[in-house]
Amino acid sequence: MNSTTSPEPTGPLLVRVRAVMPALAPAEQRVANAVLADPGGVAAMTISELAEVASTSETTVIRFCKQIGVPGYPQLRLQLAAQSAQESIRPEVGGDIEPGDSLSDVVGKVAFADERAVRETAQQIDVDALAKVVTAVVNAPRVDLYGFGASAFVALDLQQKLHRIRRVSFAWSDVHMALPSAALLGAGDVAIGISHTGVTVEVVEALEEAAKHGATTVAVTNFPRSPLARTADLVLTTAARETTYRSGAMASRIAQLTVIDCLFIGVAQQVLPDARKALEETATAVRGHRLKGSD
Repeated sequence: MNSTTSPEPTGPLLVRVRAVMPALAPAEQRVANAVLADPGGVAAMTISELAEVASTSETTVIRFCKQIGVPGYPQLRLQLAAQSAQESIRPEVGGDIEPGDSLSDVVGKVAFADERAVRETAQQIDVDALAKVVTAVVNAPRVDLYGFGASAFVALDLQQKLHRIRRVSFAWSDVHMALPSAALLGAGDVAIGISHTGVTVEVVEALEEAAKHGATTVAVTNFPRSPLARTADLVLTTAARETTYRSGAMASRIAQLTVIDCLFIGVAQQVLPDARKALEETATAVRGHRLKGSD
C-alpha cells in the first residue's frame, strides 16, 4: 500500500530547507532562498525584515516555518543562529566550483562537497524507515531496482552487492525492461526506485507498477515531498547539494551510495553467517583474475 503523506524532512535546519524547496509555493521559495543565501544574516532579522527581503508577507514567513517543521519565527532565528555558529567552526572550501578555479581548488571543493553530502545524509536518514527496508529486503523472494542516468550506477551497485549474498535482485535502467519486470512482482517482493530529484518519470512509473501488484515500494531520493516519495511505502532520503558541473552526477551519487551501503550492511547482518560464506565464495571465484602479487 502506497503512503498517503510524504515523510517530514529531518536533520539539520538547512538540510530540511533544501529538501522541501521544490514543494514550496513561489513566495515560500523566496523565503527559503533568503535563508539559504545568508543564514546568519537572517538570524539577525526581524520577521518584517525577512518578509521585505523575500518580497512577501509575514504570514508567508510563518507558513515557511511550518513547512520545515519549525513552530514559529523566533525558533527559526534560534536554529539559524546555532547552525551558523556551527558552520563557522567548520568553514566551507569556497563554495561552488567556478570556471577559473585551479585544479587544486577543484580538488578541494569536490572533496568537501562529497564529504558534506555523506555527513548530512547520515545526519538526517530515518533509521526506523531504514530498518523496515532492511527487513523487507531480507524476507523478499525478489528485489527490483530502478535507476536511470547517474542513479542507474547506484542501482547496479546495490544489485551486485545483494547478489553476492544470495539475495535475488535485478537492476533496470531501461523503462521497457523495468515496467514488465515490475508487473511480475507480487506480495513480499520489494521494488526500490532511485532518483535524486524524485521526479524521474520512468522511476515513478516503475514503482507505481510494482505497487499495483502488491510489492513493497521504496524510494531513495533527496526530496521527501517529491512524486517518487509520495508513490512509495517507505522513503530513504539523501542530503546532497548539486553544484556547477555536477548536476545529477556527483554529489547525489555519493549520497545515494551512502544510503545503499547502509542498507546492504543491514541486510548482510541479518543473514549471517550465510552472507559471510557467500562473500568468501564469490571472492574466491574471481581471485584467479587478479595479477599475481596484487593481494
